Amino acid sequence: QVQLVESGGGSVQAGGSLRLSCAASGSTFRVNRMAWIRQTPGKGREGVAAIYTGTLTTYYADSVKGRFTISQDNAKKTVYLQMNSLKPEDTATYYCAAGRGRATGLPLWDGNYADWGQGTQVTVSS
Repeated sequence: QVQLVESGGGSVQAGGSLRLSCAASGSTFRVNRMAWIRQTPGKGREGVAAIYTGTLTTYYADSVKGRFTISQDNAKKTVYLQMNSLKPEDTATYYCAAGRGRATGLPLWDGNYADWGQGTQVTVSS
């Protein structure tokens, strides 16, 4: 019901920056939280940032705190992830995800999100 399309991924040197975007469409009226979740073959899935769309309360994984910022536009149609001071360990496929209703776990738990985009690749070289 909710369609999410990520963009903005790419390849950068360590210390560089990228800004990811997630465009939401479809039945978004019940969405109350959005997240960026990354996946690597060795480490699996890790929720890196989340935002509650009504209160704009944000949450960050310790590994990205102080470097990444999640935000949304005024219409709640686009969510962003500003990534600064990128490190090689940030290399992953980054997924945008949307949650509806009451969360069943912590904000960064991937199980809180039912609708996912296709992902965008971020590669950070040292």
